[in-house]
Amino acid sequence: MGVISWIVLGLVAGVIAKVLLPGRDPGGLIGTTLIGIAGAFTGGWLSARFLDRPISNEFYDGATWGAAIGGSLVLLIVYRILFGHSRRS
Repeated sequence: MGVISWIVLGLVAGVIAKVLLPGRDPGGLIGTTLIGIAGAFTGGWLSARFLDRPISNEFYDGATWGAAIGGSLVLLIVYRILFGHSRRS
């Protein structure tokens, strides 16, 4: 899978993560998209490193998509914790 495929996978994973975790993000759409791309790379690395499940070169592999979406969710949660706006007045 090439770099363009990972970027597309990250974009879609970011959108899916945003749908699964709705709310206001401090970065907006562009920030969420970049988090999705980083989450795809991070999820793939974590899957290969700690779960002993190397990511295949198949774009339509379910494990690849699961790792990308999971990584995006984790990064989105961390991003909201670190940079989210407090709702307290």
